[in-house]
Amino acid sequence: MSAHEIERIFREEYGRAVAVLVRRFGDIDLAEEAVQDAFATAVQRWTADGVPPSPAGWLITTARHRIIDRLRREASRDDRHTQAALLQESRSTEAQSEEEDAVGDEQLRLMFTCCHPALALNAQVALTLRLLGGLTTEAIARAFLVPPATLAQRLVRAKSKIRDARIPYRVPQAADLPARLRGVLAVIYLIFNEGYTASSSERLTRDDLCVESIRLGRQLDELMPGEPEVMGLLALMLLIDARRPARVSADGGLVRLADQDRRQWNRALIREGQALVRRCLARNEPGPYQIQAAINAVHSDAPAAEDTDWRQILMLYDQLMAVAPMPVAALNRAVAVAEVEGPHAALTIIDSLDLDRYYLFHAIRADLLRRLGRSSEAARAYDAAIERCDNVAERQFLEHRRSLVVLGT
Repeated sequence: MSAHEIERIFREEYGRAVAVLVRRFGDIDLAEEAVQDAFATAVQRWTADGVPPSPAGWLITTARHRIIDRLRREASRDDRHTQAALLQESRSTEAQSEEEDAVGDEQLRLMFTCCHPALALNAQVALTLRLLGGLTTEAIARAFLVPPATLAQRLVRAKSKIRDARIPYRVPQAADLPARLRGVLAVIYLIFNEGYTASSSERLTRDDLCVESIRLGRQLDELMPGEPEVMGLLALMLLIDARRPARVSADGGLVRLADQDRRQWNRALIREGQALVRRCLARNEPGPYQIQAAINAVHSDAPAAEDTDWRQILMLYDQLMAVAPMPVAALNRAVAVAEVEGPHAALTIIDSLDLDRYYLFHAIRADLLRRLGRSSEAARAYDAAIERCDNVAERQFLEHRRSLVVLGT
């Protein structure tokens, strides 16, 4: 087996392995180190002997044995801690806990555990993305539009606070779930976004993350039925994911929404997503995920790009900005403004935003400048977008667009 294939298994199984070990031993750093050691061993053994029938089971078992061996070696230094961890492991493997868990899925359980109210929301989300999404510090930093060093410090502080405050690694009771919901929703959506547009990859998408985030969204919807924002997030992911087959060309290149063959869209996902949007509208408790889902429902209604009801989309973005006035939402709203009021009005909005680190800020700005005939400025904006973009497919698309501007076509 190739190292590339083992790396794929690492991405797919990392989160579940860490979740299982954190639940058993109650130590994030210990679980992460053991899983990483297990994968290092897997590279050596699987390359020579092939992949075992259950890669996830092999990794979890190997990592668990490493933790037990380490705790036994260190028992004399911190006897109470290590003996408690070993006792917990013994109990978890001998029998199931007598308590009924409010969260049944291992990864969803750890999400709720990490999204503790004692931590700042951005720390909750960053930590959970690292543990469960298998995302690198660099990828998470891009999602938060901060330098990697800043994000790394944030992760260290979050882990330290959990340790120093002795925040327990236990499944929250049902009454505690709503207070942690905001962080969990953010985590699932960011994992989906990383799958839909991989931050650093030769391929445009990471299908495994799209599938996993939707699975977690469905689990959350079963756990908290009728919760409007849960339904909204699930609808949003389904409606966006429905376009994934048409978003990549035969040679792996990016296809813009306006240029996609809408016959390739997954109509089953669209019907499911639109049904959820209608349920949300009936509740009349608008939230940011529900509004974004409604925006994508409008896109899915249009049989062709020129049939898109941009005025309705702009009205929904106005509502989104009233509920959650974030710079990225303002950037997306500007795209709708360009379609309704023209590129000059949209450019005025964009130039007021502080999003210099975000490559799409520069890419959208470049397109508006192109439409206004300001070619040299558009080329410079494309250069800025290309410099900040690490996905090969997106970068090639931006380079192609820049070449068209330079050629005047």
